[in-house]
Amino acid sequence: MTSDYTEQDLGDTVAQLASESRRERQNAAIAMSEYAQVNPQALTPFASALVAALDCREARTRWECFKALSALAAYDPSIGDDVFPAAEDALFEEGSGFVRLSALRFLCAYGATDVERSKRAWPLIEEAIQCYHGDAEFHDMLNAVAAFASGDLDDEVKEALAARVSFDAKNGKGSLKRRTQQILDNLRA
Repeated sequence: MTSDYTEQDLGDTVAQLASESRRERQNAAIAMSEYAQVNPQALTPFASALVAALDCREARTRWECFKALSALAAYDPSIGDDVFPAAEDALFEEGSGFVRLSALRFLCAYGATDVERSKRAWPLIEEAIQCYHGDAEFHDMLNAVAAFASGDLDDEVKEALAARVSFDAKNGKGSLKRRTQQILDNLRA
């Protein structure tokens, strides 16, 4: 999907998020996710449809919608208030690591936008760091946390995040050590 789509084109694609066909829902979610990386502000009128699609059964539709909403949250953080409950539920979903990862990415993007949102998102981000340490998606989660660490965070959140990752930054090995050190560096910047 290119950035020159009209609002009508976007509306037609977003309508497919409510399709009876799993394949159509997934294709629409993928298209919205890709489009959000190029022009997130154009999706603002369709945020409620993306949020509604988070209730779909299939994981792929949900993780692609979270990806689109993460890009949109950086542009329009107010949409995060509607997404937050679904992100909290998805963060602890047993069935899909990709859904958990996408939910965490959303929470990090949303929480990085201002001090109050950082305080709201931090307890869930911290719990994810504790729960998923060692999981296949954990290193990608740390990338999202590193971006969060560069955001407009509350001072207490910064201190808690530094405390949470400092052990791995000091004692970890390989990419775990590098990524946690990057989080500390981002907090200090």
